Amino acid sequence: MRRLLPALMLLGLASSLAAQNATSIAGRASRVYRGLSSIRASFRQTIEDRMIGTQESSGELIQSGTANLVMRFEDPKGDAIVLDGTYVWVYTPSTTPGQVIRMTMPSDPVYGPNVLSRILDKPNERYQVEYLREDTTEGRPMDVLEFTPRAEDPLFRQAVIWFDRVTSLPRRLELDEMTGVHRTLTLSRIRTNTAVSPKEFRFEVPSGVRVVEQ
Repeated sequence: MRRLLPALMLLGLASSLAAQNATSIAGRASRVYRGLSSIRASFRQTIEDRMIGTQESSGELIQSGTANLVMRFEDPKGDAIVLDGTYVWVYTPSTTPGQVIRMTMPSDPVYGPNVLSRILDKPNERYQVEYLREDTTEGRPMDVLEFTPRAEDPLFRQAVIWFDRVTSLPRRLELDEMTGVHRTLTLSRIRTNTAVSPKEFRFEVPSGVRVVEQ
């Protein structure tokens, strides 16, 4: 019994340190992310859906602040998702040619569709944060954290994010969405605080394309 008690105490201490480490990493990542004037990166996205199977896509992502975000797809070519600060535009001619969906964007970025900004706004207040493991991405050391909403979230049940240990920037995001979809977004070639033209976040409706309000 005497040998067992120290072991249990060490186990409890290790668990406590891991929890503190998770909140510390999340807090630091939040400060870094919210302090950026812009972020530009290449992305790869995988969507796993029991109904339609697995879909993969890639392209470039640009963000300026919490309200402006654009994902322009190289594969499938021509698809785009644009957050212009007022509307969310979803243009996917690869699957639904001849139309673009326009949705009013929520004024509060915490509840908006920019998931990374949503999570990293107040991560330790709004989520139960757990340290999962160490990992590497493209040879760089990562800390992998799990975020579980403390209150019901309309978008996802759980999120796992890989944070670069040197820069504290998110490099990979896995979401278990409320729709049953599992989404993976991986960022590479990340550039921060570069000049971004406001034109990047303007969606011009192509000729002959119908705007569908949602």
